[in-house]
Amino acid sequence: MTTRPKAPDSAPGKGWVERVTLTPPSLEDNSGDADRLARELRRRLSTDAVRIELPLLRRLPDLLRSANWTLRCVVFKETGGWVVTRAMPAGDAPSAAGLAVDLGTTRIAMQLLDLETGDILGERAFDNPQLSVGPDILTRIHYADRSGGLERLNALVIDGFNREIGDLCTETGISSNDVCLVAVAGNTAMTHLFLGLNPHWMVREPYIPAVNAPGILSARNLGLKIAPSARIFAFPNIGAYFGGDLIAGILYSGLHRSPETALLVDVGTNAEVVLGNENWLIACAGAAGPALEGGVSRIGAMAGPGIVDRVAIDPETRAFHLHAIEDEPPRGICGSGFIDLAAQLFLRGMIDIRGKLVPDACGERLKQIKGAPHLVLAPAEESATGEDLTIDQADLDSLIRSKAAMYTILETLTGTVGVAFSDISRFYIAGTFGVFIDPDSAITIGMMPDIDRDRFTPLGNSSLGGAAMLLTSRDALDAVYAVREGITYLELNVNQDFMNRFSAAKFLPHTDASRFPSVAPRISQWT
Repeated sequence: MTTRPKAPDSAPGKGWVERVTLTPPSLEDNSGDADRLARELRRRLSTDAVRIELPLLRRLPDLLRSANWTLRCVVFKETGGWVVTRAMPAGDAPSAAGLAVDLGTTRIAMQLLDLETGDILGERAFDNPQLSVGPDILTRIHYADRSGGLERLNALVIDGFNREIGDLCTETGISSNDVCLVAVAGNTAMTHLFLGLNPHWMVREPYIPAVNAPGILSARNLGLKIAPSARIFAFPNIGAYFGGDLIAGILYSGLHRSPETALLVDVGTNAEVVLGNENWLIACAGAAGPALEGGVSRIGAMAGPGIVDRVAIDPETRAFHLHAIEDEPPRGICGSGFIDLAAQLFLRGMIDIRGKLVPDACGERLKQIKGAPHLVLAPAEESATGEDLTIDQADLDSLIRSKAAMYTILETLTGTVGVAFSDISRFYIAGTFGVFIDPDSAITIGMMPDIDRDRFTPLGNSSLGGAAMLLTSRDALDAVYAVREGITYLELNVNQDFMNRFSAAKFLPHTDASRFPSVAPRISQWT
């Protein structure tokens, strides 16, 4: 058992388990057992409405008397009041558990938590079963339009949930019936497919989801094999391209409580960016993500064993030094590794300001493969595949477009509210991308603004972290709704300046080199 790591600037909050001791009934007080429990919970929760569902009502009389009128109750706040999802004796067993879920397009991560202590009981991460239908959201949305397609996509993810929850509970020695609350954070499309909602109109103008705030749902209605009265909270989204995973990330980062202006970037299917502080929040999303998520090249891959995540090139010999995750032979390269590579190639004069390969500087590493020049990162004898690990110009061009889109998104968002990059106190980077990325490399290629490196803060899986916070703090639930209502969303598709800025950013580091004062001195030797 481990203790749940706290989010940046996290504030403790009261959880969802209430310990109550009731006065036993008498001739003077002959209230019904459920009325007695509800009355005490109304007092403790400062509410007028507490509901106890029929499965618990059926066993409540025996439970109260066997527990000597002292219970632990798992409660949750719903529209119009509170519901009791489970009641147990006040002793140490059984556990009252909650499940936090990051519902990713490619990977799904889960944390099983003790609802009273916040301790992590167990963790799992697994490939999204919907990958068997298609690797990307758009393919799945089109598949959902087929006869039975939506039902199959929903069944894949629900069956996957049930399988992994069962394994997780077996590993931790608890019953799946002990899981009383679930918090799920995913992008808008994934949330729709999890709930069995038709995402058809999300990808057709004017891009309307079936629902933005699903609210509190019942495990019975979703087919999850956990406590029958368990409640599922699906994080709300703001629109088709701004999902609950980013709302969870805001919650985890504490951006909504920061007195100083900060910025949160989450690079996944899209690049999603939020700027603001405790008084205001503005957000936007754009297509800078896929090329950095594994789609940038033939050898592009998600971070994992044997995937190159760091690159260095000797300034004198131009020898390549690749670091692959878990020190396995390299078989691919992830987003952070590709950004490192591009930065190093630029600093060593092996690509020019347009991102084009410079043959004289690349030397023998440049090979012709099927009539196109390829740069060899690792020769066949050093790679896991037994073949040269290479990139070509098209791979670099794709990265240049992605880095230009990322910088332009940041520039457009900050410019809209008149905030200079130098005014940003903290630059949060979420996800695996944030863990592995070297900010200096991102700045060198003009992907991130040239600010003090110590302002960059990796968050890890902020979507999962936000979901876990919701399970252990009542304040977090109120914060989620407040954040959603308080965000202004900037639509980039109708922003006239975006394409002009994008064109200017398609150079290394930028057409306006003065924006990157720390980069110019390092490339002066060959420019």
